[in-house]
Amino acid sequence: MLELMAWLAERGVTSVFKVDGDRMTEHRQAWMVIVSGGSLGEDSFFRADLATADACLDALLAHLERKGLSPFA
Repeated sequence: MLELMAWLAERGVTSVFKVDGDRMTEHRQAWMVIVSGGSLGEDSFFRADLATADACLDALLAHLERKGLSPFA
């Protein structure tokens, strides 16, 4: 995840990856990822609140692919 966040930052994208302890203890979707700006272009804000870190990562990678960006290219 840190490598992906650094890759995004190199492209001017701000990213936040967070787990919320209160939501976790309440058995709610505790993981969150937010990205915006930079090479994501217009309407760049993306947020996903999901149950697992892996689900957030998958959602982020799918969003990046839709925007024409891939850290694997």
